[in-house]
Amino acid sequence: MPKRLGLLIVTILIGFVLVGKAVQQSRVDLQERFRRMSDEYEAEGLAEKYTGVTTHGAPAEGLFGIHSTGVSTEPIQRAAKDFLGSLTSEQVAKTVFPVDDPEWRKWMNQHFYIRQGMGFDEMQEVQRNAAFGLLRESLSARGLKLTRDIMKLNHTLGELNGDNFVEYGEWLYWITIMGEPSSTEPWGWQLDGHHAIINYFVLGDQVVMTPFFVGSEPVIAETGKYMGTSIMQVEQNRGLAMLRALSEGQQEQAVIQVSKTGNDNLGEAFKDNIVLDYAGVSVASWSDTQKDQLLELIELYIGNLRDGHARVRMEEVTAHLNDTFFAWIGGTDDEAVFYYRIHSPVILIEFDHQQPAGLRHLFSSDLPIREHVHAVIRTPNGNDYGKDLLRQHYKAHPHTP
Repeated sequence: MPKRLGLLIVTILIGFVLVGKAVQQSRVDLQERFRRMSDEYEAEGLAEKYTGVTTHGAPAEGLFGIHSTGVSTEPIQRAAKDFLGSLTSEQVAKTVFPVDDPEWRKWMNQHFYIRQGMGFDEMQEVQRNAAFGLLRESLSARGLKLTRDIMKLNHTLGELNGDNFVEYGEWLYWITIMGEPSSTEPWGWQLDGHHAIINYFVLGDQVVMTPFFVGSEPVIAETGKYMGTSIMQVEQNRGLAMLRALSEGQQEQAVIQVSKTGNDNLGEAFKDNIVLDYAGVSVASWSDTQKDQLLELIELYIGNLRDGHARVRMEEVTAHLNDTFFAWIGGTDDEAVFYYRIHSPVILIEFDHQQPAGLRHLFSSDLPIREHVHAVIRTPNGNDYGKDLLRQHYKAHPHTP
């Protein structure tokens, strides 16, 4: 081999090594920056003891009670045990937390957030199948599809960012288990990742699935591996149809702001204690037809929960229907961007068209777009994460931390 050619090859190989080291260092720096940002959000968000979403700063009492729903949670318990059984002892140690651990409140939509638990990206096939088995038993078919489609669209987001699968990707989601799966003792699980957060508390045959956060950017995959995948179009269109079904006077009450120039969701990450008074139009003034239409809209969200427990939850919501308010921000034309809120003593639902974030390089302004959607469901008055049920359980069965 000629000497000059040999030197060229060596130079090229050295260049590859240096580039590789630079890329690795860049990833390390990125992780360190993400860790600092995550720690800052956690410190601020958890500075206050949990109270819950309230209208005046203190939870209303007597809204939730421990009782039998008649809907077995045994399949969920079995699936959770199967998932834990698929993990190594080291993986179990990083996945399982006490049922009353602050880890419940450590969730965040943003892609940079450093999560705990077992990541889908590090799971073996049998473990991943077991994780999806837990989701399948806990959610409805619709809820499972929505979750999977969000994960797929996170891959699409990576594609649209130059195949950046370090920050975005289908498997960048984590599962934690709180407590020990049981038919009598409280326990639960959490899924946490970009645009998909599920908090799932179980006590006996009762289930609380809030906070529940879903969304995506983009909401429809126009290209790439998962072209054709879409989410939240029905929730979007039926929300607009709900507003249009109101009389002129009811619409005037419902629309609390015509101009929408930013993000309006209030109950997202680390907002466990927001004080939010009722706003918009009271559902008590609505016709039976309008009320039925609202219940159908609410069911789109609650129906992500497994069927039997979704029915129980809808009964709870219906019992407080005349205490419910519907509020709107934004336009009302066919292509409008908007926010709507459904708020009662037992449920808070927010739907919001958001400003471009991961795709801001594709848009000429920072105004909200239909291609970026967030929705969040909460249980006001202290029962997010099943905390009011847990409090009552500990009162009846004293617990030593």
